[in-house]
Amino acid sequence: MATDDTPTRQTVRAYHEARFRGDVAAAAARIGEGFLFRSPFITSDSPTGHLDGIDGLLGIVTGVELISELYGETEATLVYDIHTAPALGITQRTAEHFRLHDGRITAITLIFDSAPWQAIMAAAGPTRDEGVPAP
Repeated sequence: MATDDTPTRQTVRAYHEARFRGDVAAAAARIGEGFLFRSPFITSDSPTGHLDGIDGLLGIVTGVELISELYGETEATLVYDIHTAPALGITQRTAEHFRLHDGRITAITLIFDSAPWQAIMAAAGPTRDEGVPAP
């Protein structure tokens, strides 16, 4: 786990922490020009579009456990578990890769096994045009 407080770490951790407390404005403030987000469920080029529905996700999340964080000058990778309410019983191992330019996040690739979420997404029905919120 990284112990040095580099600009990359400061930006990525601020984004991560803001997102998981539901502070879309603070998370979006870390996003730079030309932003692109990709996950198993959505692709977005909006600084806030990929965070639409975060309140719904956070409503079922009981905790986020950071497992590993790796930082370079212009990239970072976080690996963490998302723990959900007992009714769902999902612990989602997630990897998130970030690209940065001039101290801002320009790309995020979210990697996780979407299989446990398929039935939940189907039961939720149609969502916004961009897709559904991803963990």
